[in-house]
Amino acid sequence: MKVATVQMVSTADVNANLRQARALLEEAAETGAELAVLPEYFCLIGHSDADKLAIREPFGVGPLQTFLAEAAHTLGLWIVGGTLPLTAPQDDRVYNSSLAFNPQGQCVARYDKIHLFRFDNGREAYDESRVLAAGSTPTTFSLASRDGHLWQIGLSVCYDLRFPELYRHYATQGVDLILVPSAFTYTTGAVHWEVLLRARAIENLAFVAAAAQGGTHPNGRRTWGQSVLIDPWGQVLAQRAQEPGVVCAELDCGQLAHHRTQLPALQHRIL
Repeated sequence: MKVATVQMVSTADVNANLRQARALLEEAAETGAELAVLPEYFCLIGHSDADKLAIREPFGVGPLQTFLAEAAHTLGLWIVGGTLPLTAPQDDRVYNSSLAFNPQGQCVARYDKIHLFRFDNGREAYDESRVLAAGSTPTTFSLASRDGHLWQIGLSVCYDLRFPELYRHYATQGVDLILVPSAFTYTTGAVHWEVLLRARAIENLAFVAAAAQGGTHPNGRRTWGQSVLIDPWGQVLAQRAQEPGVVCAELDCGQLAHHRTQLPALQHRIL
């Protein structure tokens, strides 16, 4: 199955972000991708965290979800819509939600980011809990590729990457491919991004596809980028350092079975 990770440099202009996302999704479809993954916050990186509140949508209704559904249907793609803000029980919070759409334009899975990022090194500081409500439920969906193979796919977002228990849970569910739409900071991404992604692939013998924000945003934030696809042996299949673009690679289910037979580590767990 050919998979595309879409890298963006989103801004505070939602319409401009959607135009950029649509052009990149069209490029992914033209390459023959069956699944395209958008980055975290593909629709908005605003001037403040609270900007997300202004564009939140109830699940199942709204222009951002319509955009994803229409793109999936028109382009004949499976699309995982990075993240977008969905209504939470608290008026001053939103869920940071990743939605999966099939080529018929139907939403088949919703994952609300579980782990909320907090970081302060004295020069830059982030605290997602000021605006985001935490999810609580790991989420998977099934995707039948054109060759008839049924892929089991696990959803996660950005900071989740630092919590291996989520991915081990997915391994116990038989997941073949882990998705990690992200907006990693440049500071942490430079030292941790690739090593964490490769570790999640190796320890769970699964493919990993990470779509990222990658560049300097109008609000001054700088994101690491390096959208990447990684095989179950931890080898990088394709990547892009910075700036908008599409990263594609063929994922071979035969390779997955080979590695899991060659090294049946998932069967050797004790704890």
